[in-house]
Amino acid sequence: MLRLVVPKGSLERQTFELFAAADLTIHRSSEVDYRGTIDDARIDEVRILRPQEIPVYVADGLFDLGITGRDWIEETGATVVSLGELAYSKLTENPVQIVLAVHGSATARRVEDLPAGTRVSTEYPRLTERFFAAHGVRADIRLSYGATEAKVPEIADAVVEITETGRALEVAGLRVLDVVLASYPALIANPAAAAEPAKAHAMEQILTLLQGALDARSQVLVKLNVAEADLESVIAVLPALKSPTVSQLFGEGGFAIETVVPKSAINVLIPELKDRGATDILELPLAKIVH
Repeated sequence: MLRLVVPKGSLERQTFELFAAADLTIHRSSEVDYRGTIDDARIDEVRILRPQEIPVYVADGLFDLGITGRDWIEETGATVVSLGELAYSKLTENPVQIVLAVHGSATARRVEDLPAGTRVSTEYPRLTERFFAAHGVRADIRLSYGATEAKVPEIADAVVEITETGRALEVAGLRVLDVVLASYPALIANPAAAAEPAKAHAMEQILTLLQGALDARSQVLVKLNVAEADLESVIAVLPALKSPTVSQLFGEGGFAIETVVPKSAINVLIPELKDRGATDILELPLAKIVH
């Protein structure tokens, strides 16, 4: 039913891992194969292509569905339907940022401080042009084919560059002046395909699986037993998506509790639960959370 295109390059491994976690494993003959398959009746074809090209291919109807960064959607100006953001990236769970940066010795402290004719090197010429126009600065914008941060100050006065942690910019001696755009991968659709009820329904189901797998990454299931006298004390420290499930234990004067909690808090939570009288505490990983 659906022709799907996913990104090759920096997000390739993370995208394949996400689809596997969503029970939509992409199979291909080798890591250099640009074609794949998914054992799912909703997906007829899978291609693996550069994210820069994906918005245009989806807009042109070559694919019904694709994953690419918001940065490339904005850069290409392609007419696509954004079905939802997918909160994953190469190194962290945070969005990547497209930033304007100058050499650390530059006197400019904001975009408006840059003089007319400032040389700006970037892989995002259209996005950069709109950004400077919005700030009323006439810049000399030059297309970069990579190693953009290395061009300051001899070849360029500033760069508009993608960064996830900022470390590469710091190593190059650059200082960020402003954030042009924060960008997560997005699931996008061809407008005509998204208007077909059957395809639209399949797209929403795939998005549900992908988002469910992402949401489960930061949560765990906690199960425990507690005596009646300690119940309220234990409940008081349990963070939860919703109210925890509490069941009376058969033949005993106690209760079983289970709830979903943030994984980031579990190292503090489990000792606290034990201190408050909880026993038989189990921490279990989750595959998907669907709200």
